[in-house]
Amino acid sequence: MIERRAAAIEFRAAGRRLEGHAAVFEVEARLDGFTEIICPGAFAASLRANNDILALWDHDPTKVLARTKSKTLRLAEDSRGLAFDLDVPPTSAGNDVLALAESRNLGGMSFGFTVEEETWRGTRRELRSINLLEISVVSAWPSYPQTTIIARARPPLRLVMAKRFLETC
Repeated sequence: MIERRAAAIEFRAAGRRLEGHAAVFEVEARLDGFTEIICPGAFAASLRANNDILALWDHDPTKVLARTKSKTLRLAEDSRGLAFDLDVPPTSAGNDVLALAESRNLGGMSFGFTVEEETWRGTRRELRSINLLEISVVSAWPSYPQTTIIARARPPLRLVMAKRFLETC
């Protein structure tokens, strides 16, 4: 079963790139009848597997914004969570996402996944290993309000540094 989680976002600049965090570690999300946190390292195995992970708009596979296979989507775990950096295409969906980002009218980031390893403690779920399928820019209602997204013109230094850190682990 594919699960999806959403989170609020921030925008600070204009450009053809989006960056931020699609998920954050150790932040409690209140879901239907339970709470959930993502443990540090939960995405590591999925990122090492080099599967093609998509960046979508509202989880819609007909609105692809970027993908890891084409290197237009870059993902890495850092101390905060799942960092992303994507090149926004000059498509209708890409242009709409940028326009909504600049006007601060997007609802958040989300991610689609299957669970590889989890721990339950009463009604608290800890996601320990996640098979990441996609991240999405979403129009409404976040589950994880601490995530961020920024429209930029060039790649962030911290994502490059986070990738180098992961490669040395």
